[in-house]
Amino acid sequence: MDQVEEVFREERGRLLAALARRFGDLDLAEEVTSEAIEAALVRWPVDGVPPNPGGWLMTTARRKAVDRLRRDQVYAAKLAVLQVEADRADPVPSPDGALPDERLELFFTCAHPALAAEDRGALTLRCLAGLSTPEVARAFLVPTATMAKRIVRAKTKIREARIPFRVPGPDELPERLPGVLQVIYSVFTEGYAASSGPYLQRLDLAEEAIRLARILHRLLPAEREVTGLLALMLLVHARRDARSDPAGELVLLEDQDRSRWDREMIAEGSELVVASLTGGPAGPYAVQAAIAALHDEAPTFASTDWPQIVALYDVLIAIDPSPVVALNRAAAVAMRDGAEAGLALLDELSDEPRLQNYHPYALARADLLHRLNRLPEATTAYKQAFELAGSEPERAHVRDRLDDCRRAVQDSSA
Repeated sequence: MDQVEEVFREERGRLLAALARRFGDLDLAEEVTSEAIEAALVRWPVDGVPPNPGGWLMTTARRKAVDRLRRDQVYAAKLAVLQVEADRADPVPSPDGALPDERLELFFTCAHPALAAEDRGALTLRCLAGLSTPEVARAFLVPTATMAKRIVRAKTKIREARIPFRVPGPDELPERLPGVLQVIYSVFTEGYAASSGPYLQRLDLAEEAIRLARILHRLLPAEREVTGLLALMLLVHARRDARSDPAGELVLLEDQDRSRWDREMIAEGSELVVASLTGGPAGPYAVQAAIAALHDEAPTFASTDWPQIVALYDVLIAIDPSPVVALNRAAAVAMRDGAEAGLALLDELSDEPRLQNYHPYALARADLLHRLNRLPEATTAYKQAFELAGSEPERAHVRDRLDDCRRAVQDSSA
């Protein structure tokens, strides 16, 4: 049964993509995909897994689609298209016997700029990751009914706007690919640091994002930013086991037990960094991956190459400027040049709208003020960070820092 489940996991997205492209209807494609998998659950335990499971599922799903279209007169026009398709040769298998992989088209369809930004990640998880609607709702921390409406809205938009299931041409790819990468990275970010809830990390989401990035990397091996994104996520995810203690409390990078970091994942990510930086100007994900590699390769926190990290942030802020990048650069400068230098840079960002309610900004400022023994100001900043913190472990961490600061205030006035 494990073998069967692995086949379903691998083939579902490919099958759905091929059927969606053929019929232009995600709902129909999802329904017959599910029916084909249900048929396999009945047949394969008895007959065994066929030599070409993807081909078996495709044939079964296509037949079920024909039956459904014949019964539903609303789809009469689609049936005519199907009959034309049926006269054509079946898809030519790839050398390994699998169906041609049309998931790349589905990646770009789910992340199409015509869709609402909040719908793109949801549709990607639903269609390419195969999560159920309740699972997607939990991932985005919204009610199932709300998520169901979002997914229906996105599918309706695709159908009514006739958004094509295709890979953008060479002239469109540079504009469209960043949107696809952003969707995957957003899923990973929520997995790496949950925006709310009882847990610091959502490992299921982080691992699903990495799986999607691996698929995209196989489909677009020459795209260096795809390589860079995969490298970045691997290098960050390699620290997952050390980021919290047995009680689930947050452990800072400087305090983590580096023997618990995943060295195989770090080695893979580091190799991908080299590829992502080779052959032309570096992209934002490649530069971020290089920064993550410097953290992972340092044997201790004290031996971290902060000058090189600041230099990479200088590159990143030149090619992809944002307040968040400026915040991260300021934190690195504080490690290289001292808390006073870092705080000066943070104060320059105090009017940035995107940082007004951003928990890491308030916390970084509080920590530097604490290091400088400016305790009343640090106390105020910690209070703000506590109000903005999302997950319970993050709130507990800020509360502990606030308590330490208050005790220091009391000690200084005693």
